[in-house]
Amino acid sequence: MSDDAMDDWAAAMAEQAESEAEDAAGDVQVAELEELQEPADISKEEKRRLDTILDIPVTISMEVGRSKISIRNLLQLNQGSVVELDRVAGEALDVLVNGTLIAHGEVVVVNDKFGIRLTDVISQVERIKKLR
Repeated sequence: MSDDAMDDWAAAMAEQAESEAEDAAGDVQVAELEELQEPADISKEEKRRLDTILDIPVTISMEVGRSKISIRNLLQLNQGSVVELDRVAGEALDVLVNGTLIAHGEVVVVNDKFGIRLTDVISQVERIKKLR
């Protein structure tokens, strides 16, 4: 290999080692988000309604994949059985809120707990289209 190729290779290896060291440290950065501002022309009744909606609990779930099998095959499953899913290994997981797809993400481990890093959020327009 030429010296330039070796330098590129060494730089790539150093960058990967640095990235792995950061991942191993478990450092989590908090995203700085702007505070939502209420429109100036909102009435007290509309504010009360909005506050009510914001307190409604929802269920968020992550889906690794799906599979359709017959009841006969379902009843034959036991410990150690393998069910093939419709996803390829390494493909993004679906993030669902009350069964509605809102994003795609990847599994992460932070301080010995699983989490999900959102990689693609479905636009509001697309989510509304799916509701209809």
